[in-house]
Amino acid sequence: MKSPVFAAVTAVALVSGLAFAQSTPAPLPPPADVVEIPPAPAPATSKAWIVMDYASGAVLAGGNIHEHLAPASMTKVMTSYVVAAELQNGKVKLDDPVLMSENAWRKGGAGTDGSYSGFPVNSTAPLQQMEIGMVVQSGNDAAIALAEHVAGSEEAFTHLMNSYAQRIGMKDTQFMDATGLSEDGHYSSAYDMALLGRALIHDYPQSYAYNKIKEFTVGSITQPNRNLLLWRDAAVDGIKTGHTSEAGYCIMNSAVHGDQRLITVVMGDSSMKQRADDSYALLNWGFRFYETHRLYEANAALATPRVWKGKENSVKLGVAEPLLVSVPRGRYNDLKPSMDLPKQIVAPLAKGQQVGTVKVELDGKVVAQAPLVAIEAVEQGGFFKRLWDGFWMWWHSK
Repeated sequence: MKSPVFAAVTAVALVSGLAFAQSTPAPLPPPADVVEIPPAPAPATSKAWIVMDYASGAVLAGGNIHEHLAPASMTKVMTSYVVAAELQNGKVKLDDPVLMSENAWRKGGAGTDGSYSGFPVNSTAPLQQMEIGMVVQSGNDAAIALAEHVAGSEEAFTHLMNSYAQRIGMKDTQFMDATGLSEDGHYSSAYDMALLGRALIHDYPQSYAYNKIKEFTVGSITQPNRNLLLWRDAAVDGIKTGHTSEAGYCIMNSAVHGDQRLITVVMGDSSMKQRADDSYALLNWGFRFYETHRLYEANAALATPRVWKGKENSVKLGVAEPLLVSVPRGRYNDLKPSMDLPKQIVAPLAKGQQVGTVKVELDGKVVAQAPLVAIEAVEQGGFFKRLWDGFWMWWHSK
């Protein structure tokens, strides 16, 4: 039989142990791999806004993205696009002398209320210099002069603008001038402007590079780029600002971190500073909560399927351009790639010919896709090879 002293000591020990257990906190759960994405910082004083992923064109966030609004000088991004396209087509050259006509000078020069480049009336400047004056200084006079040089008149140039807009997929846009000065029937949307910025960056990177120039001098006049974010963050390399009494303060921006590039558009904001602050907040939100991964390199063999009736019995398939995908941070391992290929692939195949499609899905939705193309050509085989393969193709199809 236990003594009363032993029982008392045991009771004290049990109580003390219980107290110790109660004072020890429970172990914390492991950190979550996926953090729920908070709402984007919607600009409080703007009419429309958007955050677009450059790699996929996906809309990460936005408000009133298809509303028809006056785009102001963001219009000049399309003017740059048309000039770049006509340069590539060989219809104009960088060293072409572009005339600052009296019409361009009167409608967009120093005597107007809008921004101007400063090129003297009835003088000429190389096309490249005139375009930089339009892009950096937002020169209305330079935009009109370029339009007249490329198409003969600003009116004819707007037909080119609208034609290229349709090719890009801008369904909520109609251009009536090359400058963005207020005019009846001249409108666009935040979504369309983001599409346009994405197209300029992808299709004509040399022309896009003008947008990060911080200042430009014409004669004795030096003017700064009105995009305040160029001074705030080195990752920002464009795109364009705009302002009229009708449009309010507008801004298109793009920034790049490694393989990740985002595009933001803010339309109808309250001030120059506010549009910059709102755009910067949207960029920071996008970079914080999304990440871009390079899935496949260009011209790397992703599959080598059987080829019938060819000199070779297989073909290397890959993507013509690097395939990038942007997903919420922490979701990379949840991506599910797949390939769509025809049951039978028959030679001849030209290099670069599309044979199938590679798709990447997240939660059942396609977040990236690209054509699967032949990395190398496969010529047609000889008569007996074609005959023999024809028999086996028939056999396998039974």
